[in-house]
Formats: sequence, structure tokens, C-alpha cells
Amino acid sequence: MSDALAAEAWAVYRAAECLYDEATVRAAVDRLAGEVTVALGGSNPLLLCPMTGGVVLAGHLLPQLDFPLEFDYIHATRYAGALRGGELTWKVTPTAELAGRHVLIVDDVLDRGITLAALVDFCRREGAASVHSLVLVDKRCRREAAIEADFVGLSTPDRYLFGWGMDYKGYLRNVPGIYAVTEAS
Repeated sequence: MSDALAAEAWAVYRAAECLYDEATVRAAVDRLAGEVTVALGGSNPLLLCPMTGGVVLAGHLLPQLDFPLEFDYIHATRYAGALRGGELTWKVTPTAELAGRHVLIVDDVLDRGITLAALVDFCRREGAASVHSLVLVDKRCRREAAIEADFVGLSTPDRYLFGWGMDYKGYLRNVPGIYAVTEAS
């Protein structure tokens, strides 16, 4: 990435609106950990992290799940650094066996639903016993796929978000809160 793009991302960050600060996001992750423990703690689940957005959430969630589980990742993207989603591109499928497993997909955001629906469908085709989904953020927007997450941390308006795994043109995933790009950006 270029220095100009990094400077643009920094300017977007400085002008952005903080929707949820770090403490609020951490509290949501704590709550999600408790909900997942109750729902899946005795099922030896496979947690599946969609890269790259889900990695920050998964990194904070995993240490709070005090039960046997397996972890793997999948990489399918519609954004690839762009501000709008395009066609779904598959990059990596899990190495763990999904057949007969209880799978929990752990991702950053649910917006139009296309990617999450494709991931759930993939897991079902691979023979998962059950497929659950957890998202840090549920955007209140029109879904293009008929899907809702089983576990939701926070809800936001339909705005372009970054922070806690969500990016702005490949940058700002590391921001310790959830921010919305302002109209002037």
C-alpha cells in the first residue's frame, strides 16, 4: 500500500465518528463469550474465523471460551480493499473436517449478508451437524441474503465502518473502537 493511502486512512480516522469506544466493544465481546459458552460449551465446536475481518474479534473471544474447541479459518471476500462489495472470491477453505461438527462462524460485521450466507452454506455442504454465526456488528441495512446472525455484539446504522477488524481500504483494522466514516471523508 502506498504512503498516500496510509495518509488518506489517517485523515479518515481523524474525521470519523466513534460509534462504540473500546470499553463498550470489550463489554460486548464479554457478553458474547458468555452466550457462546452457554449455547455451545458442551459440543466441542469448531470456531471458524473468516479472514481478515474476523481475526481481531476471534483473538479477543477465544481466551474467554473456557471449554474444548477447535479453531480454523476460511478466507472468502467481497471487498478486497474496496469500499463496496463485489463478487465473492474464495481464497482458502478450512483444513479442519467440518462433517459432523458444530461450527461457529466468528466474523466482524453482518451487512448485506451475502458473505455470511455463503459461509453458512459452505459449512452445511461440507456436512456440519450445525452452523451458528457470531458477528461483532450487525448493520441495520437491507439484506441481500436471507440471513441473521445467531449471536450479535452491537448494532449500527448502515454506514461504512472500521476498527476492531473492519478496515478502510486495508487500513484501520487495529483501531480500538468502532468508527463510521463521515460524509466529508
